[in-house]
Amino acid sequence: MENKIKLSQTFVHEFSFSQQDVIDFARVTGDNNPVHLDEEFASKTMFKTRIMHGMLGACVFSKVFGTLFPGDGTIYLSQSISFLKPMYVDNRYVAHFEVLEIQEKNRARISTSILNDEGKKVVNGEAVIMNLDKIAHVL
Repeated sequence: MENKIKLSQTFVHEFSFSQQDVIDFARVTGDNNPVHLDEEFASKTMFKTRIMHGMLGACVFSKVFGTLFPGDGTIYLSQSISFLKPMYVDNRYVAHFEVLEIQEKNRARISTSILNDEGKKVVNGEAVIMNLDKIAHVL
């Protein structure tokens, strides 16, 4: 049996998304806002170029919880998110996770954030997850 996650434990995951990922996300979600898809339109916005959908960037949290930390069997119960800065395609980002609290019923409250290549937070939040095998049961 794998080790259970512990209070204050951290996990880091590097990632990036391509413009094709943005196009695919727009197709799946129906969010065709031209700030994500049309360079000419985006050039006239405060961003001066296309930006990624905020939720595309934040979906890395789901990937990590379900496959890496704590992994298989994890149920994602809630997520708070603040989008602090825009995210751009083909840039490298680092998602940070820290276990803030082990709760009853094999649940954990986890800090979730994404930092850009300058080390500045672009996304910040907290999640609650459940995993019967990888989170200790609190009595």
